Amino acid sequence: MKKFISILLASVLVLSCVAVLASCGDSGKDPTDSANPTGGTAVAGGTIKVGIFEPATGANAAGGKQEVLGIRYAHSLKNTVTVAGKEYKIELVEVDNQTESTTAPSAAQKLVSDGVSIVLGSYGSGASMAGGEYFKKAKIPAIGCSCTNPGVTSDNDFYFRVCYLDPFQGTVMANFAKESGVKKALVLTELGDDYSTGLGKFFVAGAKNVGLEYTENQFPKGNTDFTSFINTAKAENCDAIFAPTSIESAALIVPQAKDLGYTGKILAGDTWENSAIIDAAKGSNLYVACSTFFDENDATAADFVKGYKAWLNADSARLTNNGGNDIVAAVSALGYDAYFTAIAALEKAEKVDGEAIRAALASINSADKAVKGVTGDIFFDEIGDAERDTAFIKSVDTVNGAFKFEKKQTIAK
Repeated sequence: MKKFISILLASVLVLSCVAVLASCGDSGKDPTDSANPTGGTAVAGGTIKVGIFEPATGANAAGGKQEVLGIRYAHSLKNTVTVAGKEYKIELVEVDNQTESTTAPSAAQKLVSDGVSIVLGSYGSGASMAGGEYFKKAKIPAIGCSCTNPGVTSDNDFYFRVCYLDPFQGTVMANFAKESGVKKALVLTELGDDYSTGLGKFFVAGAKNVGLEYTENQFPKGNTDFTSFINTAKAENCDAIFAPTSIESAALIVPQAKDLGYTGKILAGDTWENSAIIDAAKGSNLYVACSTFFDENDATAADFVKGYKAWLNADSARLTNNGGNDIVAAVSALGYDAYFTAIAALEKAEKVDGEAIRAALASINSADKAVKGVTGDIFFDEIGDAERDTAFIKSVDTVNGAFKFEKKQTIAK
């Protein structure tokens, strides 16, 4: 009898375990968690995940951190969204793509596996292009904040952007150089870097159009000594150096130019609008100027600037990530605008699905449908690029340690 009871209890125990294992076969997932390898999205418990694809380390870490700050500030103002009549919480999922095109794919894959519905970033065109292939394959739409190389969107239906492009930016800076009295420029770019070589090429095209002489040179990745390039500029009577480089390289070029007694202008693209460049130029007699997307003294963005500065100053870590001050970087404003553009697309989508969100973004395609951003109205052309015709030129105030607004430069399409 005891043996029969023991066998019966053992059988019950085995059946119970089988039942428990069967019930756990979905790893405890909420039935609303619809991770979809072809549509991108995971919606778990009424939460939509927004991927933040930015460099927290590497040559462009300083810019990436500022871009993330703008996104986080926007999220602090609005952390829910209503899609097809249902309200969802928004969760930011951040990954570090480490600046490089070689490390960006693994960061992109992490966002895909985490089930994000839409991606924001990256600071740096090379990382954006490298990660973009994985977002495209997973059918997850991405919105670039400040990645300016045409290749980011040209072959990727799932990548959009809220900034202007390098053909425009290169033309702007070539025109500005000519208007500033520059006769000949050394175009100095980083070998193998998509952003640097691309913008250098478009500056050269602009220089040809306005009759500006130029000579070209490239430095290898990881280079820290720019002596030979600066001496070339001096020897060849270049009264300007155009150096569309990473922040890390910029912070080396400026003090070395000062130490070598270079007296010409140092011009660059949007990456140079960073506190690291202010610090590098402070106390010198150098003229350092760059193109960028936004100026904090623009009256139309006064409310945003006031709120953002208060938010920065409320937390020491935020100030540290912003470069130790409360200057409003253009990339922070773009991060803010990209977030609210994502919100607008989610609200327009009929469901939380990658292809539906992509279609919603594509439908923001005219001025009357534009998202009202702090950097201007945002709407997209057929490629996914924002329609932009204005850049801000800023120079470094080397006495007071700040950026100084020079002019708005507009080029009609």
